Amino acid sequence: MIDEANTTCRPTPEARRQQILDAACDCVRHAGFHGASMAEIAKVAGLSVGQIYRYFENKEAIIAAIVAQDLAEMREKFAEMESRPGDLLDALSEHLPEAVDKCFDLGRASLTLEVLAEASRNPKVAAILQAADAQERVYAQAMLDRGRRPEWSDAEFQARCEAVGLLFDGMIIRAVNHPDTDRGPLTEVLRQTLRQLLS
Repeated sequence: MIDEANTTCRPTPEARRQQILDAACDCVRHAGFHGASMAEIAKVAGLSVGQIYRYFENKEAIIAAIVAQDLAEMREKFAEMESRPGDLLDALSEHLPEAVDKCFDLGRASLTLEVLAEASRNPKVAAILQAADAQERVYAQAMLDRGRRPEWSDAEFQARCEAVGLLFDGMIIRAVNHPDTDRGPLTEVLRQTLRQLLS
């Protein structure tokens, strides 16, 4: 006879993977990429090292999964903004306070900066981030192309899209350097800046 209590409480593979990813994020935030050993990740996740390796070959694979989650979340946001009726800049403007808050989330910022630092030394991590950035630029440019001015060359359009990325990437550093930034006025200035860049 099947023990229903045991079958209903057993985590799905997806839930187990998420448990490991959450533990890895905590470890990288607190100890850096190298300090976050597989043994430490397993301890925080409440699993054995062997269980970790069933789901992820190494730490680079864990980083790849974290980056893939971020990309999926970003795709959802872009799809949400694109499906919204009216002007694209209005959709971006409405989403901006949430985006600013996300950039200034210190836990998220510290994880991002740790992974970026590792990418500067580790070609495998660099390749993961560069591939993700290439995908992100494709999604962003496809969305921003709706408001593209006919007089912009391809190079100018891409430079304007890159400048938008610089604004948001820069906020992640500001989250560490100046976490008490007044986000209300900052959001309004960013709103004006985006309109200048994209219209």
